[in-house]
Amino acid sequence: MKQLGMNELRSKFLNFFAKDKGHTLLKSFPLIPVDDDSLLLINAGMAPLKKYFTGEKKMKNNRATSSQKCVRTADIERVGKTERHGTFFEMLGNFSFGDYFKEEAISWAYEFLTSELEISKDLLWVTVYKDDDEAYNIWKDKIGIDPERILRQGKEDNFWEIEMGPCGPCSEIFVDRGEARAVDENDTKPGNDDSDRFMEVWNLVFTQFNKEKDKNYTPLAHPNIDTGMGLERIAMVLQEKDNIFEVDVMAAIIDEIEKVSGKKYKKDKKSDVSIRVIADHTKAMTFLVGDGVIPSNEKRGYVLRRLIRRAYRHGKLLGIEGEFLSKIVDKVIDSYKVEYQELEDNREKIKEIIIEEEDRFQKTIDQGLLMLEEKIEAIKAKGESILDGKEAFRLYDTYGFPLDLTKEILEENNLSVDEEAFDKEMEIQKQTARDARKKEAGWSLDNLNTEGIAKTDFLGYDNLVVEGKVLRLYQNNDQVDSISEDQGENGIVISDKTSFYAEGGGEVADTGYIYNENFKARVIDVQKQKDIYFHYVEVIEGKLAINDGASFEVDKDRRYAIERNHSATHLLDQALKDVLGSQVGQAGSLVDENKLRFDFTHNKALTSEELSQIEQIVNRQIAKRDVVTKEIMDYKDSQEAGAIGLFEDKYKDKVRVVSMGDYSKELCGGCHVNNTSDILMFKIKSESSVSAGVRRIEAITGTKVYELLLEDENKLASIARQLNTNQNNIENRIDNLKAEIESQKQEINRLKATSSQDIVGELKEAIKEINGVNVLVKKFDKASMDELRDYENRIKSKVDNLIIVFASVDDKIVFTVSVDDKLTDRYDAGKIVRTVAQITGGNGGGRKNFAQAGGKDISKLDEALDKVYEII
Repeated sequence: MKQLGMNELRSKFLNFFAKDKGHTLLKSFPLIPVDDDSLLLINAGMAPLKKYFTGEKKMKNNRATSSQKCVRTADIERVGKTERHGTFFEMLGNFSFGDYFKEEAISWAYEFLTSELEISKDLLWVTVYKDDDEAYNIWKDKIGIDPERILRQGKEDNFWEIEMGPCGPCSEIFVDRGEARAVDENDTKPGNDDSDRFMEVWNLVFTQFNKEKDKNYTPLAHPNIDTGMGLERIAMVLQEKDNIFEVDVMAAIIDEIEKVSGKKYKKDKKSDVSIRVIADHTKAMTFLVGDGVIPSNEKRGYVLRRLIRRAYRHGKLLGIEGEFLSKIVDKVIDSYKVEYQELEDNREKIKEIIIEEEDRFQKTIDQGLLMLEEKIEAIKAKGESILDGKEAFRLYDTYGFPLDLTKEILEENNLSVDEEAFDKEMEIQKQTARDARKKEAGWSLDNLNTEGIAKTDFLGYDNLVVEGKVLRLYQNNDQVDSISEDQGENGIVISDKTSFYAEGGGEVADTGYIYNENFKARVIDVQKQKDIYFHYVEVIEGKLAINDGASFEVDKDRRYAIERNHSATHLLDQALKDVLGSQVGQAGSLVDENKLRFDFTHNKALTSEELSQIEQIVNRQIAKRDVVTKEIMDYKDSQEAGAIGLFEDKYKDKVRVVSMGDYSKELCGGCHVNNTSDILMFKIKSESSVSAGVRRIEAITGTKVYELLLEDENKLASIARQLNTNQNNIENRIDNLKAEIESQKQEINRLKATSSQDIVGELKEAIKEINGVNVLVKKFDKASMDELRDYENRIKSKVDNLIIVFASVDDKIVFTVSVDDKLTDRYDAGKIVRTVAQITGGNGGGRKNFAQAGGKDISKLDEALDKVYEII
């Protein structure tokens, strides 16, 4: 076999298929799936290529090759405990989208392994699906593998399928690593999962059927090829290493962990577990952050947070103090930047995000670990084996301990946790939050019976007044026939049509009126469930009844203001990407008639220059007077048109695309202006942190900007009046005042110096001699500590063998005691100040030559100072 490093091996594989076999070379897709809500993270080489396999997308060349970054977390608890499991890996693959099929896939795999990697043909074993005679015969007759080393196996081992859709048999290739790695004398062929002798290196999947609803398999007109070979695994075979943690790239990372921890790998089993965890998790977190994942408590952000916290905790087990992961991250980037230049380009950003999360966890982990250790000891003392789920939840809620981490620590002590009780506590917290939101909203849709009601026809994009019919009325979750003005009644209205936008997508609901000649009701809020619109109303005239025909009229001025703010968020979203980078993603928004609030993923505060640049970009787009179009189109067409979707929504087949010229194109169901110029003007009011990795911009548009300008102008006028100047001269006036203040400070300092000279004489006169010691006791009114220390230094420079006791009186007393160093063998400043302060109800202490204390009872001050002479 050729002894190849991982980077060289990757390059050799890609060149073989791209240059020699005519495949399109694909750069690794990001770990965050694009347009695929079914996956949290990319976990296989074919995962980002699904739409090419199904025919939804086409390549000019229907064959491709890649080395795909992958993260799998199903076995995260086993990472470190074994030498096989890891979370991050690279999958080498070659793919055919209806181009070549089994013969080429098998022949090229064999050629690469034997010719390029120089693995002996006699070391290869293969498996095929038991009914796949075609693959069996290719291996036997064309390739020439000994039939004894071609194993036919069942569906469980050699057939790839999902519930429905494309599927087919597969052929796995194994390398015999020698009898020395056998489990026992019976370990003579692939099949023993515990064996290290026969290592599966490549899986060739022949997607040739479509599995139908009736479980029947129909042949595909254009079969596909999907192959996968783990880069780390084949490197391990070539380098003749025992496990993936010993291949060249990982060895360099482990070497760095050894330097940081002072522990040697393969010297202690317990330390080895921690070293493997840190090595694997640091690699995974580096790539995740590099691809735009931010630590959070949800979805892929939680995966990242869990990896960082698990790695950090194992660092503590190794005795590492403080932040250390960034040092390992540096080594990961150094090792992988040959293929992934983006890691080098984003090195500082990646480290900064990981350091922030590490630091955040560091602040709480010690307290949490101490608490958990105490609980473990208590459980063991009682002879029990289960931690109360409430205690586990407290660790999660107070100290940020993921349940998985608590479980792992408990397992190390042969204990477990009551997960059912933990889940109950979590649900109580969620329900409390839901109840709080309902209380804040003032009403709830829970338990409303809407059976038999058709979807509400929303016509409010283009019509702010709609004629509709009242279909159902509710009060306090009860269905009623009417709602009357007499009792000032509130309730909920469902109608067949409406012009009112229901709260959603970060946009608040419309308000306005529902009315006819018999009644008038104010619409306070509108919510939507399953396309039924619920109008929360307050009847202010007459009586509203079921089957009434009525006008549904939106408050147009408020709606226009909301539209301005909503459209501005789209421009802001794109401007943020332009200034900060395409990795910026929306993390939440709120638009109402007064402001817009936009949350986005970014790991540090924006500079004033960045904010100014963003603001200018948005205002330039407003001034361009671009038409704002709203189109309903197929989701597939919207993606081809370049529309972006927010929050990874699971959009329907038909989507609404809002475009603002060529600048912004987003999927959105909200209300928008018809022309960017309708926004009038955009002004950022604040930028702040929401949580780790998430920032928030609050801004205003339209007339609110004008109101702000007026407010600022009035403030300037007020400032000018107070400065006794005009607005144009404010800066000059301030400069002059600063110069005056500086001049006055100098004069004050001069006067203080003169005063200090006077004070020295005054202090000298107050000195008394007791037993050959000079004692100075003096009381001051509202003197600062700096002043007291200054007086002490001045008099000490003039008088030897001096003990000084000062008291400064304000609302309370401050005592200071200074003892000449020559006298500290006889007198202790700490003891003196403590005795004096206690007379006034205070306390304090310090060194032998200087101490200070506080006092409370000013009426006892003279008594306390007199006591000094007695003490001396």
